[in-house]
Amino acid sequence: DGTAMAAVRDVEIDPEGTFKYILVRLQRPGGDGQRDIVRGTKAAEFHNHIFEKVNPEMEKLGYECFFLGGGKIDHNSKDKKIRFFWLSTGYGKADHSVTVEILKKTYTDYEITWS
Repeated sequence: DGTAMAAVRDVEIDPEGTFKYILVRLQRPGGDGQRDIVRGTKAAEFHNHIFEKVNPEMEKLGYECFFLGGGKIDHNSKDKKIRFFWLSTGYGKADHSVTVEILKKTYTDYEITWS
């Protein structure tokens, strides 16, 4: 059902600083309906730490999670800027156009760039 999927926030990232992030695809088993979400936190030393936290939360809601890649985010809430970099050696880089679109939905008045 689409309501539970809609209840999952597109973006959950730390409000400030530089930290790792991942792009995750949520899918209902059987494949009806999917969407991509961004998660990032300073608490994670490695990208898979973020995934290991997100995955069980989403499985409880009835989703399969697929790790699409990751990188690093530099979040400056004071200047309303988000910059991100590509570097998840183990998982490859996320599709930055997808990440930008997801971030823009939440941070509508931000300048979002990547390198």
